[in-house]
Amino acid sequence: MLKIKLTRIGKKHQPLYRITICEAKTNLGGKVIETIGNYNPLDKSKKIEINKDRYDYWIEKGAQPSQTVRNLVNKK
Repeated sequence: MLKIKLTRIGKKHQPLYRITICEAKTNLGGKVIETIGNYNPLDKSKKIEINKDRYDYWIEKGAQPSQTVRNLVNKK
């Protein structure tokens, strides 16, 4: 089963996140199938950049977004 979830990158106290497609059972630093966007929570606008076409493609293929990713995409 595929999941759409956030993978943390960046330095200590400066989080950046990538929105990735990976197997549900892998850990956060595990093998990534595709990166479809990024999210910077420290930016004042809390801007999320996501490739909506690829997001929709993976949803059609059966990938399940995590609750956090679902909330971020709905806000956008």
